[in-house]
Amino acid sequence: MKEQFEPIPVVKNEEKSRFELDVDGHIAFIDYKETPSNIALIHTEAPEELAGTGAAAALVEKTLVYIQESGKKLLPYCPYVFAFIKKHPEWKTLVAPHFPGYDKL
Repeated sequence: MKEQFEPIPVVKNEEKSRFELDVDGHIAFIDYKETPSNIALIHTEAPEELAGTGAAAALVEKTLVYIQESGKKLLPYCPYVFAFIKKHPEWKTLVAPHFPGYDKL
């Protein structure tokens, strides 16, 4: 994660069912659905102003830390999150083994 994003906290916005990262007033987010044992990450989006800054990757990493600390398993339906985990296999331990595509990570 780029150093500039380290002090910015990820916010779990339960009202909108998304994890958010506010960078200078621009909000990158990941839509999620949650069950008692899993958190499914559905869609990641960053505004054009944050394109190419690394904000989306920082958001994913901070969200994965949140999920890890929650003790829940991850269902990475979002293609961006799936690709992030494939690129950073140390996060695969968070993925629920029953997730379709688990064997492709």
